[in-house]
Amino acid sequence: MEKVYVTPRSITKNGHPSLTKLEKAGLKLVFAKPGIQPTEEEQLEILPECVAYLAGIETIGERVLKSAKKLKIISRNGVGVENIDLEAAKRLKIDVMIAEGANAQGVAELAISMILNSARAIPISNSLMKQGQWQRKMGNELEGKTLGVIGCGNIGKRTIKMALGLNMEVIGFDIYEDKSFNPSSKFKFAPLKEVLNKSDFISLHCPPGENPIIDDKAISEMKDGVILINTARATVIDENSVLNGLKSEKVRAYATDVYIEEPPKIGALLSHENVICTPHIGGYTTESIDRAMELAVQNILIKLKL
Repeated sequence: MEKVYVTPRSITKNGHPSLTKLEKAGLKLVFAKPGIQPTEEEQLEILPECVAYLAGIETIGERVLKSAKKLKIISRNGVGVENIDLEAAKRLKIDVMIAEGANAQGVAELAISMILNSARAIPISNSLMKQGQWQRKMGNELEGKTLGVIGCGNIGKRTIKMALGLNMEVIGFDIYEDKSFNPSSKFKFAPLKEVLNKSDFISLHCPPGENPIIDDKAISEMKDGVILINTARATVIDENSVLNGLKSEKVRAYATDVYIEEPPKIGALLSHENVICTPHIGGYTTESIDRAMELAVQNILIKLKL
């Protein structure tokens, strides 16, 4: 019986009905430890016997891929593939497929939630109240404010539409502008410098590059008191730059759902009182997981012609 390695943390912990499609197709499921990313050694122990890998966000390196002589497909239950050695996979003729768009709504909604929470200082107000302290922090309304969206793909577009529904002005930057996307007269595409200069809030929805997009120079070009939202990847910002921005009050607040390592070490940035941090929950909704798993399973069945 051919085997499928299943590793997404939410699935190894809670299971999912879509997996029955793989079993009905005659495949045997091999699960990683519940709720824990597999180590390289665990991958090396299991993958050589597998024809498919239903993968989470763990690193999948060349050494692991070389060991997997039977492996035909890595099917992600998400969209990020920077954790996979794509060159090695291509050389070894292992297909890498994603669940495109599955978590877009969940991530976009989280970004908007972070904007609202940051604008009204809800997390710190809640914390102070529970400590018995009555401290009111002045907030800002969103109507008429400008949201800059860096990265206008599926998630970015959904974030833009929601922000427009809150009567915000929105400007977007994307290397590849979608000229057909024109949701409102209150939205326009603009160069990155203009997004940085004019935005009261900036939400990041771009893939990681060789260097951070948000560094000292980028922050120096922003409005005083800007609020930054990061539901993209940890490496699109320079942590020291953001921390310095918070200390100088150039950056009023920073909200993030993404980290270089998970769980992260709670250092000076994450412990700052004006930082909101959530444990990578952007796509962690019932609906997002359902969509992602259905697509991930479907990709395996198509590849294996089952």
